[in-house]
Formats: sequence, C-alpha cells, structure tokens
Amino acid sequence: MLIILKRRSKKKVYIGIILLLLVVGTIVYRLADRYLIEHIEVIVSTSPTSQTPATVTSTDVQYDDSNYTSSDTAIHIKKVQTGSGADTITYFVADVILKESASVQSAFAKSAFGSNIIQNTSRIAADNSAILAINGDYYGFRKDGVIIRNGVLYRDDPTRTALALLQNGTLESFDENSLTSASLLAEGVTNTLSFGPVLVKNGEVIDDFENVSIDTNLGNRSIQGLNPRTGIGMIAPNHFLFIVVDGRMKNYSKGMTLSEFAQVFADLGATEAYNLDGGGSSTMYFMGKVVNNPLGKGNERGVSDILYVAE
Repeated sequence: MLIILKRRSKKKVYIGIILLLLVVGTIVYRLADRYLIEHIEVIVSTSPTSQTPATVTSTDVQYDDSNYTSSDTAIHIKKVQTGSGADTITYFVADVILKESASVQSAFAKSAFGSNIIQNTSRIAADNSAILAINGDYYGFRKDGVIIRNGVLYRDDPTRTALALLQNGTLESFDENSLTSASLLAEGVTNTLSFGPVLVKNGEVIDDFENVSIDTNLGNRSIQGLNPRTGIGMIAPNHFLFIVVDGRMKNYSKGMTLSEFAQVFADLGATEAYNLDGGGSSTMYFMGKVVNNPLGKGNERGVSDILYVAE
C-alpha cells in the first residue's frame, strides 16, 4: 500500500512539473512573440510612388563632416556641449533647409512594416541613400497610434497626440482621436509620428510633463528624467531642426529632461517641436556615419524606422 502511495505521489509531482513547464513555456513564447519575433505585415517599396524624392538639379553639391549644400538642400550640423564634469550635456543640432518638403521622408527597417522588425538607424539610412537621418518613433514597439508613412496609411488606432509632416513643408501636432486618417491624408499629411510629447506648440514651450504617458508596454519607464533624446522641430516651412542628445555617460553627457529639451528647440527658434523615441535609440547619421555617441558606447540600438533627408 505504501509503495502505491509513493508512486501516486511521484506521479503527481511529475504532472505538476510538466504543467509548470507548459505554463512557463507559454509565457516565454508569448513574450517572445510580442517583443522579439518578427511579424511582417507589409513589404514596402523602397521607392514609394506617393512621394518621389527630390532630384538633384545642380552639380554644385558641396559637403564636409558638418555641412551639405546643393540647390535643393542645405544642412548644417553643430555639436554643442554645456556644463562640466558630471553635469556635462552633449547634443547635436542639424539645421535643415529644403527647397522641396518631399525631401523629408520616412523609412522602415528592412523595408517592411510590422512588429519587432529592427535595424540600426545607419543601416536603414544607407539603404535609402540618406544624407541625414535620425531615429523615428519606434512604431514597432507598440500596436497603437496612427501611422502614415510617405503618404500611405499603415495603422489606424488613435491613441495619443501625434506629429504630422505635410506636403507644404510644415509640421504640426494633432490629437489622433480628433482627426480621421482620411482627413489627414486629404490635408496633405505625408508622415505621422506617434510618440511624444509635444515640446513646442505655436511658439509656446510646453513644460508640464508630470503626467506624460507614452507607452504601457512591459518595461516602460518614466521619460521625464535625464535621458538621451531625439526630436524634430520646425522654424518655418521647409526649415527644420533635427536634434539628438547623448546621455548616460559620466563626464560626457548626462542627457536632458523633457523641459530642457523643449527649451533647446525654443531657443533655436522652433515654433513647433516634438519628442521622438530616445534612450538607446537616439541616433543621428550624416553622410555615411553616425554623428553622435549612442548611450556613450558608440553602439546603435536597432529601431523600426527613421526620418531622413535625401536628394
């Protein structure tokens, strides 16, 4: 009798272990499926017909490590350092003036729309012949938002305050819940970025970031503190600012708060500005190389998309 009871007890233990392994395996698979496994929804043409890149109309292209000029495009990149020691902040400002607003474009990692599809900013930029590029909103990390890229609607799940780039060379923030995707396209919106928050609106600096919520994903952290940052702003139609802040490296750059980041845009004359994905994603690429120092380690983190300028 005792032997039979022991056998039954062992059987229950084995069953319990098997059930536990099944539960753990299911959880691991679901997490991997959500955050690691690629899910391609749309293969994107590398030459979207909805927005043809501007063509070079002059042979007088000139460039060096910080500047690029042609008859259609003028880019000047400046490295700025403030403070000293542990309070040092290092950031890069790309002042961009375009003759044609169509020169501001977006590209997806691996030319595909979906989740968990990532490449380094520099790789996506090189694949799209970009002169200048910054990381985008990392749309692939979330499943919501209104995502329009190069005139094509890819996702329509209104959630937050987003940014719209228009054919007339302007950009403006908008409430995704207040405007339909059809109306955005009808108004000439070529690209939307769903991240945030808004930094500057109608010339006014936004500084109330206490209750900002961008994501509810696993591992999401507050973005109000000192962090590497990426943002885009507009001084006037076809005159943009791309800014990337380095961070998390002692005596090189501690990063910026959102309030500090907003003030930088305002001080440079931006009438509109919007915060993009930051942290390890923050990367600026110019003429074949990475300009900044991602996370102070010189290692890029893969992202799902970029904003870039090309002839």
